[in-house]
Amino acid sequence: MTTVLIEELEPGSADAGVAAHYGDPMREQRTLDTAVGLVDRSNRDVIAVPGEERAGWLHTLTTQHLSDLRAGQGTEFLVLSPHGHVEQHALVAEDGTTAWLDTEPGAGAGLAKYLEMMRFFTRVEPRDATAEIAVLSLVGPRAPEAAARLGIDLAEPRVLEVPGPKFAAGSLPPEPTALYDVRAFEGGLARRVPLGVDLLVPRSGLDAVVTRLADVPKAGLWAYEAVRVAHRIPRLGWETDHRTIPAEARFVAPAVHLDKGCYRGQETIARVHHLGRPPRRLVLLHLDGVATDQPPAQGTPITLDGREIGFVGTAVRHYELGMIALAVVKRNVADDARLIIGESAAAIDAD
Repeated sequence: MTTVLIEELEPGSADAGVAAHYGDPMREQRTLDTAVGLVDRSNRDVIAVPGEERAGWLHTLTTQHLSDLRAGQGTEFLVLSPHGHVEQHALVAEDGTTAWLDTEPGAGAGLAKYLEMMRFFTRVEPRDATAEIAVLSLVGPRAPEAAARLGIDLAEPRVLEVPGPKFAAGSLPPEPTALYDVRAFEGGLARRVPLGVDLLVPRSGLDAVVTRLADVPKAGLWAYEAVRVAHRIPRLGWETDHRTIPAEARFVAPAVHLDKGCYRGQETIARVHHLGRPPRRLVLLHLDGVATDQPPAQGTPITLDGREIGFVGTAVRHYELGMIALAVVKRNVADDARLIIGESAAAIDAD
């Protein structure tokens, strides 16, 4: 099959360099939705954090409860600005000697810089490991079966529900709110996540892993993004802007522990959770009457009665749902509002 690269289709894209599709994007979506496919996400940035004090150090800098993170565990966290705006989002895989952080393409430099600035006298040695480690993803309900071909047996991921605003102190467990099983294999790590299994693989051994998974159909990033959008999973830089706070983009459940010690931006998290609602919210839109085959670009304004009320995050053409998009809109926009994106109408999926 023909491999079409995103860098050929979208020069300058953050996702340049990995396969957009392998000839049939709709079939690839269906495969990810109903069975399992292998997605090349090796454009993600990776940060390695070795050092005996890494867990407690990361705990103090991020939104997640990491002080007791142990080998074989993974999770997600955010780094916030002093005013509580989302600056970084990363997934974690702990192997007993190093915490491996993977984040969006192009975001690693900012995360590494922040971590280096906050080292002080802590016994940690963060470094950019993007040239060492690549990320592949087995996506779909049969992903654990595919991972078993590598000798990996992974437990289901656990993500706690966001407690009500009046929850009692100490009612959340002293561990990550999202807990992902991590297992070592052939020099790499496998991490069970909601969409399947992420494989953190040494780049030197990437071809060998792909060969062992040769009977797993390959799927491009277009298919992965369509599945992500349908599951309402936000992506840093797509469903966020410089004003985004975690509660607006559904980051709280997987990445924020609401009952832990001080960290930068915590005041905003607590104030919004206990005293009110965020000014915006993440929604899934169904787009009607789109004039072209191209989904609206990230950042396209959304209007209601001639007023701008939000922006498009990721828009995709889904094999079952048609043209859909994740979008951030004002909190007071009604679920039955008829929105306009360019010249096209859009309706909120309130499920």
